[in-house]
Amino acid sequence: MNIHEKYINRCIELAKNGLGTTYPNPMVGSVIVLNDTIIGEGWHRKAGEPHAEVIAIRSVKDKSLLKDATIYVSLEPCSHFGKTPPCAHLIVENKIKNVVIGTIDINSKVSGRGVEYLKRNGCNVIVGVLEKECEQLNKRFFIFHNKKRPFIILKWAETSDGFIDKLRDKSSENIPNWISNIYSQQFAHKMRSEEQAILVGTKTALNDNPSLNCRNWFGENPIRLVLDRTLKIPSNYNLLDGSVKTIVLTEKENVKKQHENVLFEIIDFTDNIPRQICGVLYKHEIQSVIIEGGTQTLRSFIDEKLWDEAFIFVGNILFKNGLKSPEIKNAPTEIQKIFDDTLKIYRN
Repeated sequence: MNIHEKYINRCIELAKNGLGTTYPNPMVGSVIVLNDTIIGEGWHRKAGEPHAEVIAIRSVKDKSLLKDATIYVSLEPCSHFGKTPPCAHLIVENKIKNVVIGTIDINSKVSGRGVEYLKRNGCNVIVGVLEKECEQLNKRFFIFHNKKRPFIILKWAETSDGFIDKLRDKSSENIPNWISNIYSQQFAHKMRSEEQAILVGTKTALNDNPSLNCRNWFGENPIRLVLDRTLKIPSNYNLLDGSVKTIVLTEKENVKKQHENVLFEIIDFTDNIPRQICGVLYKHEIQSVIIEGGTQTLRSFIDEKLWDEAFIFVGNILFKNGLKSPEIKNAPTEIQKIFDDTLKIYRN
């Protein structure tokens, strides 16, 4: 690892502190180095708050050192006025002549313009250090801007004998049939805190009456989405309580809203539902979503090959009969043990 990779790697480490809090902005880290010593660093915490470069520059006590220093940043500094002033302008104003960038910002408002501004104002700019790692850091942001859809994560728990749920009838309670252990459940809530939205189908909503929040982990609750073609879900169910922004995907028009926080979007249930869901999510500028069930909804995304990662928690429990879990034919890229559960991670 050369010196530039060393400090871009530090930028990536810093940027990860913003996972789940920077939407719709990307995660960015920045360090300022003089004589192979870090004299300032920072990361972007939340949209509307100062960017990584701003925090890094502010953290340098003796500003006279900046003219001889190098600023490292995991993503191209912005050059446009948004909720905050342009970072490229701040770098130039502080007479920082050496700039090392991990990767170009894919956002059309920035893409290449920050580098161009820096070069035009006399900065020595190096681009593409640990480029793949910097793109992977912001995989959600890059997928959203490149493919015009959110980053899609499939997630479910299944028994050791391959069932996702017990068979249900009218006498069944509207509560989950837990398969994974409490540690896997906490891991799943951590996942929710890191993604922008979460989606379930009608049967899951009716069978489990889920809240889809991250009550077992610290962080922002994701935006909730639910498929409800004919509005079967009772108004007193958790998903419709207005406690979290919720989008109901339905075919019903002119629906009377019960809560300001519950929105309705019309889709055509006879057409490609996963593609339409992606369209709704893109419209609402949602960069990532966890598809958490049920089986039919998960299979529809698998059949369309419309997913990026999948997390399957295999519990140490047998149902012997029930609803078969979806199937992903590729081999898992990673397998972890969570006490007596097995977590299989797939990347598409």
